Amino acid sequence: MVFGIRKCIQDHLVERRIRRSRLVTKDGHCNIEFGNVKYGNHFAFLVDFWTTFVEFRWRFVLFFFIASFTLSWFIFSLLWFWVARNNGDLTWQNPPSNHTPCMWNVYGLTTAFLFSLETQTTIGYGVRAVTPQCPGAVALIIIQTLIGALIHCFMCGIIVSKISLPKKRAKTISFSEVAVICPKKDFLCLMIRVANLRKTLMIGSQIYGKLLRTTVKPDGETIIMDQVNIEFMMDAGKDNLFFVCPLTLYHVIDKASPFFEMAVDTLRKQEFELVVFLEGTAETTSSACQVRTSFIPQEIMWGYNFLPIISRSKEGKYRVDFSNFSKRRGCMTMFVGLCCFSFQRHSWMKAAAGKSKGRGVSLQKQQLVLCFQCDGNL
Repeated sequence: MVFGIRKCIQDHLVERRIRRSRLVTKDGHCNIEFGNVKYGNHFAFLVDFWTTFVEFRWRFVLFFFIASFTLSWFIFSLLWFWVARNNGDLTWQNPPSNHTPCMWNVYGLTTAFLFSLETQTTIGYGVRAVTPQCPGAVALIIIQTLIGALIHCFMCGIIVSKISLPKKRAKTISFSEVAVICPKKDFLCLMIRVANLRKTLMIGSQIYGKLLRTTVKPDGETIIMDQVNIEFMMDAGKDNLFFVCPLTLYHVIDKASPFFEMAVDTLRKQEFELVVFLEGTAETTSSACQVRTSFIPQEIMWGYNFLPIISRSKEGKYRVDFSNFSKRRGCMTMFVGLCCFSFQRHSWMKAAAGKSKGRGVSLQKQQLVLCFQCDGNL
């Protein structure tokens, strides 16, 4: 029991360290800190105040929503109270019976606050109203009406913008939890799976990747975040994906691929992060959308392939089984990407694999034989 608890704690610490070390989380958030930013640069957020407000968390937006209306009502109630005081309308000023007030039924701070609220929200109960006795009151009601309209427009715009952010649409795009490496069309390929959980399409969808790693140049310069382009494609191409059902996209591990010299036993020892981007336009809102995720070496399974998830029902409809979305099965795969870069050069590998299989040789031994033979002939 003690060993089990210790293992759980170690696994939790490892997972926490990996989560902190990766640049892009699985749900697409960027894990980066900005330090030593000049104090003057903070004013740039005030200049672009609209984006600043839209990017605020909901708790702060709701706080500003409540505070802006409440403060405006209270500030204008003080102004209405001041107007009534100057005209002698308050109860403690004992106005005469024939006195004409600036506002009917405004004789204290509480009634001034209620009048301010009714004016700005255009409730108009009819109990309190401005009289033509005071020109300042007429000007003040015009000013409060205009400022109230501006506050309404601004806060409603912020809330609508936050609700309709493209990243909300990105929540319905799902990537597989792991990537796999397996043969496809006589080449070794790295595969990922992506699904659109809505029936509305993503127009002009395209997917690409960036491999982030630390490299050292021949002159000794260390590049902390060196980016290498990773091309993903389908059999029909890599642009304008028909995103009506889950897609399995692959990256060919050829001579130009950074995975070319990696092997099954060295993959987990590498330090890199594969960031995958999917971009498109939402069919419903016509807004551009980008979805991100990342894979680290521990999330890339060598020698596995994804299980099929698309089938036909008895009625003839296409059916997607999402229970197998990230599930995989073992398959015959070379242990080194170097072994599969040219099928024309290694066409004898299939024949050798067939003979070994006929003699009852295990899958692992077949792969070892082929890799050793291939490595000796390169």
